[in-house]
Amino acid sequence: MPSQSATDIRAVLRSGPEVEIGASPHPPKSAHSRMPIILGFAAVYLIWGSTYLGIRYAVETIPPLLMMGIRHSLAGALVYAWARRKGTPSPTAQQWGYAVVAGAFLFLAGHGMLAWAEERVPSGLAALLCATLPLWTVLLGRTKGAEHRLGVKAWAGIVLGFAGVALLIGPDSLRQTGNLDLLATAAAMFSAFAWAVGTIYSKSVRLPNSTVLSASMQMLTGGVWLLLAAGVSGEAAQVHVATVTLRSVLALAYLTVMGSIVAFTVFTWLLTVASPSRVSTYAYVNPVVAVFLGWTLAGEAIGVHTIAATVIILTAVALVNTRGRPNPQQNGRAAVAMSAAQPTAAD
Repeated sequence: MPSQSATDIRAVLRSGPEVEIGASPHPPKSAHSRMPIILGFAAVYLIWGSTYLGIRYAVETIPPLLMMGIRHSLAGALVYAWARRKGTPSPTAQQWGYAVVAGAFLFLAGHGMLAWAEERVPSGLAALLCATLPLWTVLLGRTKGAEHRLGVKAWAGIVLGFAGVALLIGPDSLRQTGNLDLLATAAAMFSAFAWAVGTIYSKSVRLPNSTVLSASMQMLTGGVWLLLAAGVSGEAAQVHVATVTLRSVLALAYLTVMGSIVAFTVFTWLLTVASPSRVSTYAYVNPVVAVFLGWTLAGEAIGVHTIAATVIILTAVALVNTRGRPNPQQNGRAAVAMSAAQPTAAD
């Protein structure tokens, strides 16, 4: 994310009941000890980085659309109930309508396609493809007028990022002589594109000021979309409880509780005690964590091409994210929207 002061982010979060933001843009050390902040960053890095492997384990015996539908509808309902219990004003019917559209892009198209892809491609590769989200967001923002002018640094990042994707996929796969499933690879890339569309849409409409309430509405509606898609596609009817493994169930529980609830809660807290530029470093760390966990726990191969592509893609993201200082309000809302992406923002 582009660098931005904590004062700017307060205009975005607007003191929702889930966060308490003081007058000082940089809280004194006595207000927040270093250890909780360090643990908070570690949680966001590790939990969101591990969700890609969690998805891979979950879809081993649970159909992808159904799995994601259960995850997001349950997490969304719990977070929504918690936010309302804390006194957050009830959203309007119009805001629910916006959430329905955003949920379709972010969770049905975004996470639904990602889960489907991870049945067929390594979790680390999927994470690196999803790391292109900022590139898609900038490109789409330019076409929609949100980005008035892209400088040399931004264009260099975009070109470099997609060059890294080409290297990651490899020339053998492009000639269809390799073992990589190109359709699933394209689906993982499309999930990042869909999330970028949803991010831009959510920034263009008036969702609730409360970050947590807004995210819960999008998770909940997205989860309902996914469950409907699972029913229409026949996934739900094909599930046999006897064939669902304990590992898939535990992975689904981990994704729901840790990935969608705990990590996002920690993320919103970090935005109140650390600068947005520091918090946004999760975008660079999560793919590395995902690749490492896929290698160590799932036996996913890491070759020279993978390492080189990782460096290139993350360098490209850094170039795009530091291209300048757009509107502060858009910066803050983008930071929150991309959090849900992690598998979220938020997700």
